[in-house]
Amino acid sequence: MAELDPRTTPARPDLAARHLEGHLTAARFVDGTLREVIEAQAPLRRAPAPDAPLDTEALKGERVTVYESNEEGWSWGQLASDGYVGWLPTAALAAPGPAPTHRVAAPRTLVFPGPSIKLPPLAALSLGARLTVTRVEGPLAVTPENNYVPATHLKPVDTTEGDFVTVAETLVGVPYLWGGKTTFGLDCSSLVQLALNACGLPCPRDSDMQERALGETIAPDLANLRRGDLVFWKGHVAIARDPATVLHANAFHMAVAIEPIADAIARIRAAGSEITSARRLPGG
Repeated sequence: MAELDPRTTPARPDLAARHLEGHLTAARFVDGTLREVIEAQAPLRRAPAPDAPLDTEALKGERVTVYESNEEGWSWGQLASDGYVGWLPTAALAAPGPAPTHRVAAPRTLVFPGPSIKLPPLAALSLGARLTVTRVEGPLAVTPENNYVPATHLKPVDTTEGDFVTVAETLVGVPYLWGGKTTFGLDCSSLVQLALNACGLPCPRDSDMQERALGETIAPDLANLRRGDLVFWKGHVAIARDPATVLHANAFHMAVAIEPIADAIARIRAAGSEITSARRLPGG
């Protein structure tokens, strides 16, 4: 049996998901409880502590299967969107409400407590967040909680964008944050994931997972790079905009940035890492 990836396997020595019984050893197996993220975003951490490493973030409207909640306010579970496993604040979760009808299609939007954009906003939702719209009043969409969101920033959940590179380009300048997945901060692989998801394409969370799962390997020389090709290093991924430039969230710029691919290759090589592969997505 292939070794299971702990990032996407809801199993610990003391506890595991019921569906894994017979496939691995754990002290007990439990059925999960479906929950929904009700905050704008919720950190998914490696341990149940606010200073534990941030592995990813869950966005409003995402579904989570929770296998354990502790008295300190943390829940251990698995995200339905990409299968990532970790600890989330219990207060950010609730029983699932009505199915989301719309997704945030702008880099960021605001949630207002009433039908006026002059009111102090309650929250900011990032690209990819999902919410239920019950009606539209003029320029504002209304949620079941009677909150108001600019309708121009939303699109129905069953619609998709046409070019994931264009989506990624709207995020240029967003700060770099390891594990981040919002326009307050994101990392190299979440940039790829958010952009592909906006186009209706599934995408794993981390760059090594993406390198294994996405597209087909193309020639190691990069002379024939096309828009939308993915370039991988160990622990890093960049999106080709054209044969000469790439777009990536990176710690050198501490932001999502566009730069000549030759500069990126030289800088990363100087830090001790070579390109591991370049991959082309279907239709690329």
